[in-house]
Amino acid sequence: MTGTWPVGRLILRRHFMRDDLLARVWVGRVAADDETGLWTWIATGSAYRDLGAADGRAFREVPFGEWGRTATAMKELTWRNDVLMLHPRAGAYSLWFFFDPDGGFRQWYVNLEEPGARWDDGGIAGIDTVDQDLDIVATADRAWRWKDEDEFADHLAHPDVYWVDDPEAVWAEGKRVVGLIESGAAPFDGRGCDFRPPAAWTPPVDMPAGWQRPRQAS
Repeated sequence: MTGTWPVGRLILRRHFMRDDLLARVWVGRVAADDETGLWTWIATGSAYRDLGAADGRAFREVPFGEWGRTATAMKELTWRNDVLMLHPRAGAYSLWFFFDPDGGFRQWYVNLEEPGARWDDGGIAGIDTVDQDLDIVATADRAWRWKDEDEFADHLAHPDVYWVDDPEAVWAEGKRVVGLIESGAAPFDGRGCDFRPPAAWTPPVDMPAGWQRPRQAS
């Protein structure tokens, strides 16, 4: 990722599936854009979009082998967590800092994904990625665990539907990040854990125009 965006700018984070199908959209504000990466604050109460089945089932309620032939619909939802999301300058993951209602740091969440691709349309900007499902959860004392290994394995059993072509690379990146966690290396060195958003940053309750634009190629 290159360039910088000003603190406070409204941006989108978007997930895509196979065939560039838009799956999830968050709206947040730039908390920092520095040598570590792009930091985005997504507050409780912010507008959020999540793809599910047209019959009302959530994505995880549909057997994955049926997903490719299931009619879909984008759900208009409200985000329910205070999260600081970091897209590092290098690496195939994003790092989510979860906070308690009183502002205290709760845990890290490593979302393994394709490196983010930035885009800027002037009125709105954002970052696009493809979620690879396998995750890592780590506490402040750097105790960690894998998350969604079974889901990852189940999805890999359906290569005609799934969007991950190289599971070994996903596991390798996860193990590399585990090494950063265990050693306390950046970005697991405490940076970002004391973040507090400015009081003027009210949650954006409407999704900005342009949120459905085509995916940005990496």
